[in-house]
Amino acid sequence: MDDTLKGSPSPVHTMKGDGDHELKDYEFSEADVAALEGTVWRKLDRWVLPICTVFYLLSFLDRSNVSNARVAGMQVDLKMSNYEYSVALTVTYVPYIVAEFPSNLLLKYVGPDLMLPAMVALWGIVSTLQGVVHNYSGLLACRFFLGLMEGGLFPGLVLYLSFFYPRERLQIRVATFFASASLSGAFSGLLAAAIMDINGKGGKPGWAWIFILEGIFTFLFGLIAFFVLPRSPQKARFFTEQERAYVLARLRRDGAVSGDDSADRFSWAEVGRSFKQPHVGLLAVALFFNGTTLYGLAYFAPTIVEGLGYTSTRAQLMSVPPFAAAFVCSMVSAVISDRYHCRGYTSIFFSLCCLIGFSMFLGSQSNHIRYGSLFLSITGTYCAAPAMSTWITNNSAPHVRRATSVAIGFIMTNSGGILATWLLGSLSPAPNYHKATITFVIMSVGMIVFCALNLAYLWRQNQLKVKKQETMSREDEPAGLGNDSAWFIYNL
Repeated sequence: MDDTLKGSPSPVHTMKGDGDHELKDYEFSEADVAALEGTVWRKLDRWVLPICTVFYLLSFLDRSNVSNARVAGMQVDLKMSNYEYSVALTVTYVPYIVAEFPSNLLLKYVGPDLMLPAMVALWGIVSTLQGVVHNYSGLLACRFFLGLMEGGLFPGLVLYLSFFYPRERLQIRVATFFASASLSGAFSGLLAAAIMDINGKGGKPGWAWIFILEGIFTFLFGLIAFFVLPRSPQKARFFTEQERAYVLARLRRDGAVSGDDSADRFSWAEVGRSFKQPHVGLLAVALFFNGTTLYGLAYFAPTIVEGLGYTSTRAQLMSVPPFAAAFVCSMVSAVISDRYHCRGYTSIFFSLCCLIGFSMFLGSQSNHIRYGSLFLSITGTYCAAPAMSTWITNNSAPHVRRATSVAIGFIMTNSGGILATWLLGSLSPAPNYHKATITFVIMSVGMIVFCALNLAYLWRQNQLKVKKQETMSREDEPAGLGNDSAWFIYNL
């Protein structure tokens, strides 16, 4: 047990809140630690994690349900070509990417309890409006503002959870809400198939009702979240004073937050340092590859399945099982990764699954084998993403550097989404998607290579940190080094 959490002879810390009160000093005995460990994380999992999970489920659902609407007849009704469909998806990503960096930097200072629910409510309105458009121009306008409102959500959620959970407990939580992306792939197929049964109601086609009903639910959930989502551990109403002190002590011991409040203030120097971190650069490239495959599958899975010989409604339903399998595997792998601190090996393993799945699709003409390959490619893609996202978050400190690193990772992820829309939308015709599949095979290899390089780099840095600890004391080291500190051990 860490000495900073034991009860004698001195308190853990004198810890200040967000400016409105100062927490009491607490001494934690081993019994206290055991009891609090069994309480505080369960409270967070009940009050914070479900809201984050639903946020991301709705985000992915409202962004990718355009693929279900396409299969349900949207493209025909709006007289869109495949090229124009790709343009509509690209228009979503441009403001989405632009919004990620400033949004992540502002999150802590505006307050996630205000900023995150506001994003959700606003894009819910925009998503609903997609159901009342009558032409291609109207759809383009909606897709632009949908991307603008949604852009900061995913990096914001990862950063927000790092305010509450220490590093070794983070991936299972990131995986929980990210797994909702794979769950949304399954859920959207089932929901779209059901909604299509009200085709013609109110004078609107079934594809329009997909947007309207899902958008209204998103808006209402965003409003509810304003009253539920806590700003920080200090402001969490469900914690006692002792529990608040314990959570902050754990976060500070772990390096997730700084013991010096000034270290968490905004600094352009810290923003610049994040861009110079080798592990951020290596993972940014891997996340670009992952984003290309992930959004390609998210936006085109129903169309790919339809190309395997299934009818419109049947294609919606047959797209469900691969995403359901990805959800289960994502949760299981996250538990293993958190327990054994193996972010890198998890990322490499599932990148290998992607490689096998895309290779099967490329090398076979059998519709059964191609459908089976989706279980590997979708599972690999959707399980590698939370591992890499947590990896980049775990190894960046202090706050501004972490916020910047997370934003860089997701800017690259969503840049890959732009490439995916053109690969599968216009440049690689159905049903073989030959050029796209070759590209995905190459990118799967790239994910393996860059994750392996990052693993080797971090391992070497940890060895150098251990040697440095032997030659100096912690008090001799300058303050504010963040993850460059010799006492900040990188997660592998």
